[in-house]
Amino acid sequence: MSIQLARRLIQVDEYYRMAEVGILTENDRVELIYGEIIEMSPIGNKHASVVDRLNKTLNNTIGDTGIIRVQGPVRINDLNEPEPDLTLLKLKEDYYADAHPTANDVLVIIEVSDTTYQYDREIKSPLYASAEIPEFWLVNVEKKEVEVYTSPAKGAYKKMEIFYPEDTLSLRFCNRSVAVKEILG
Repeated sequence: MSIQLARRLIQVDEYYRMAEVGILTENDRVELIYGEIIEMSPIGNKHASVVDRLNKTLNNTIGDTGIIRVQGPVRINDLNEPEPDLTLLKLKEDYYADAHPTANDVLVIIEVSDTTYQYDREIKSPLYASAEIPEFWLVNVEKKEVEVYTSPAKGAYKKMEIFYPEDTLSLRFCNRSVAVKEILG
């Protein structure tokens, strides 16, 4: 027989108060997922390289049609504020200076996975789908492929395509594309 303990979930505002009083510091690599503070994995060389490649490639590709946020928070709801590797955001004159972007501001969320693939696929993908984020890319560093999830409905993405180094990814929001090999190296 297993014992079920009651959990006390943390809301985003409480999460920020924890930082204000020093319980969490800017050096803590954490994010708030389903009301729980989750420690993020250290960033390895391959992971960092792919994030840098994505940032450069996407900046060159999308120009002034959106904003690219690297490893910054997105407020999904009161219990969730993940920090995806990259987020393509709608243009906003103040670059979200007054508040973190919300799910409604997101065009594409990208997670780069070397050691976190299962977590990103099983936890983060449904979170992003439930927030109706239109497109989620899961970059699998080890397999050298990019999974693109679209058509969110009822907490899941209805469509998923896998792209390989010889393929091209379409950025639907700006009618441009990027070569997968530019991302993966």
